[in-house]
This record gives sequence, structure tokens and C-alpha cells, in this order.
Amino acid sequence: MSSFLIVDDGCRIPLDSIEWTFTTSQGPGGQHANRSNTRAIARLPISAIEGLRGDQRAKMIEQYGEELLISVDETRSQHRNREIALDRLKAKVAGARVVVKQRRKSKPSRGAKERRLKAKRQRSAVKSSRRRPSYDD
Repeated sequence: MSSFLIVDDGCRIPLDSIEWTFTTSQGPGGQHANRSNTRAIARLPISAIEGLRGDQRAKMIEQYGEELLISVDETRSQHRNREIALDRLKAKVAGARVVVKQRRKSKPSRGAKERRLKAKRQRSAVKSSRRRPSYDD
């Protein structure tokens, strides 16, 4: 039996379905940078994720394609980069499981419209009182 990365209740990722690749990090060289394979690249087929509904799986495939690809080279430790990659995988799958609430159209109430127009009239009166008086006599 393989171990799993638990996303939330009812959703999990089999760890043996994640394909790992380790390469050298990008950026300027140094004593450590160009010699160590510390960048962690995780590839996860979306079909391997257990507990996704059909619409959630379709949403993930639309966003990321058939395969979820995470690349991390933030730290000098391969082990730590791998942990960060697993956390990001977990976050992306959890994000796909969130149900987006449908927005309902609304309109301002009559009282809100009246308050807005009253404030506009008051502001207009303040500005007009600042003008020079006209002498049209």
C-alpha cells in the first residue's frame, strides 16, 4: 500500500503517482549553485488525484492541462524544495475543490439612491458657494 498526501476530507494524492526530477537551480553561479541538483520538479497526472468530482477534474484540466507541474528552487536544500512543492500541489488541488459562489445581481435601494442624490446636491451647493458672485444687474 502506498502513502498519500491528504488534501482534505475525501481527497488525496498517491505519493507514488508524483514523478520527481531534480536539476540545478537557475541564476548566477557560486560555490554551491551550479553543482547541486536542488531544484525540485514535481509532475502529477490529474487523473491520479483521488476524490475529485467530474467538474472539479475538468476545471483542473482546463487550468493546468492533463498534468500538474510544480517547480521549486527557493532554498539550497533539495529536501526542503520537495516539501514546498508538495505543499503547492496540495494548495492547487484544494483550490480546485472550492465551490465558487454564484453572484446574484443587485441594485441600490430607493433610500440609497436618495441619499446619494442628496449628497450630490449638498456638494454642488458647497462648490457653487465658493464661486465669485456674478453681477448681472
